[in-house]
Amino acid sequence: MTDRLSTKLAARLRKRHRGEKLFRLGGLGAILLAVSFLATLLVSIGVSGYTAFQQTTILLQINLPVDPVNAGYPGLVKKSLREAFPSVSSRRNKKELYRLVSSGAAWEIRNYLTDHPDQAGKTVTVTVTASDDVDMLINGKVSRLDPPQVRRLSDQQVAWIDQIRASGNLKIGFNTNFFFNGDSREPELAGIAAAMAGSFFSLIICLGLAFPLGIMAAIYLEEFASKTRLTSLIEVNINNLAAVPSIVFGLLGLAIFLNFFELPRSAPLVGGMVLALMTLPTIIITGRASLKAVPPSIREAALAIGASKVQSVFHHVLPLALPGVLTGTIIGMARAVGETAPLLMIGMVAFIVDVPKSILEPATALPVQVFLWADAPERAFEERTAATIIVLLVFLMAMNLIAVILRRKFEVRW
Repeated sequence: MTDRLSTKLAARLRKRHRGEKLFRLGGLGAILLAVSFLATLLVSIGVSGYTAFQQTTILLQINLPVDPVNAGYPGLVKKSLREAFPSVSSRRNKKELYRLVSSGAAWEIRNYLTDHPDQAGKTVTVTVTASDDVDMLINGKVSRLDPPQVRRLSDQQVAWIDQIRASGNLKIGFNTNFFFNGDSREPELAGIAAAMAGSFFSLIICLGLAFPLGIMAAIYLEEFASKTRLTSLIEVNINNLAAVPSIVFGLLGLAIFLNFFELPRSAPLVGGMVLALMTLPTIIITGRASLKAVPPSIREAALAIGASKVQSVFHHVLPLALPGVLTGTIIGMARAVGETAPLLMIGMVAFIVDVPKSILEPATALPVQVFLWADAPERAFEERTAATIIVLLVFLMAMNLIAVILRRKFEVRW
């Protein structure tokens, strides 16, 4: 009897150990699968977008005009290309030759003359941006073996590119246009400067509104408000607002801020206010949780030595809860910087060429710029889209890293 019972117990023990082992293996497999999906996503974005951080340029010999106002800069670019390839005579071939450089090359020569007025009337070497088709060929985004319809370059144009490269007049450098230009119809001239400025202004407005309001609301609800039906209703609604789709906040901003208060459309001011509404529930919830984590003995000790309720909260409880409050705020801001739907509803989907200088000028944001470029027909915008996603991911990871550092630096363990 004892041997039979021992055998059953041993079998059950083996079965339990086998189940625990399978559970651990399943958990490990789930983690590995999630990491593999994340790695695949990051690698695909990196491979698609890293080439956008470099730009192909062409060196042209330009005879700068004496009068910079009445000079025909497009004609100077065409003249330089014809002098570099004197054998090109037909009108069709000339058009193909002119398409090797960007349509903004004339503006680049004008800017060079503006920055170097002492070079007027001289023949100088000016670096101009190559067209997006040339840039994609040099970066390997299209193959020479592809038909001309796919690579959008004729065999003659490819031969000219090889001649320019052989002469040392074709360079590959850091793409400053991507970080210092606004949006453009030409991929090689398009940049994220306007989107970065719009995101920056919107986040400043969001932080300035959501942080103090969220902290004061959390302090009142946790430390001062009586436990009544009204406060319970407010708490339930705050928790529900944290799960409301972001587009609902965009509709609210459209109805209140734009239609009722008639604030400027597409302005970072309105975008920041909408993002503040979306971030407030997160800050309030994390703020209350941080305040609740402070031991009651801290409050009782402050009151015992004669501090008022307000003094005990602001001088003792809030400083100890600050790490959690800051962490929740930064996480809420990180969520806000990646939102697209509410900004689309208030018009921050506009085509912005000039970088905004204030919170009232029309602007867009980084996630909206991704949305715009992802729908563009030009293939060169594909790598610009991936590069913008990389910039956005780096910014989000930096914000989360700051949250972790602040929490570890100020955290107090009880």
